[in-house]
Amino acid sequence: MSADAPGGDFYPRVYEVVRRCPPGRVTTYGRIARALGAPRASRGVGWALKAIAGDADPFDVPCHRVVDREGRLSGRRHFETPTVMAERLAAEGVSFLGPDQVDLAAHLWDPVAPGS
Repeated sequence: MSADAPGGDFYPRVYEVVRRCPPGRVTTYGRIARALGAPRASRGVGWALKAIAGDADPFDVPCHRVVDREGRLSGRRHFETPTVMAERLAAEGVSFLGPDQVDLAAHLWDPVAPGS
């Protein structure tokens, strides 16, 4: 299995990165994949989050803090309702450019940046 292919310990490693994303910040599928050394596995990151999005404790694995590369809430339909993701982000103070797009310039968190 290549480093880019999901499987084995890939999902748990995704969850560990997502756990580090602070409240009021968001990260992207691609940034998580790069942090894991698998830059072409952003879809695998999405599959990992889809597997737990509706069931995960938002305080354990805050899946709602992961958006697509444009800041869109692409995973919103995998939560209890399609509005839960936006509601959780808004409650944390995340600002939006549109109904389903966060302001990445203001809230992006990079898991490999110093101090992350």
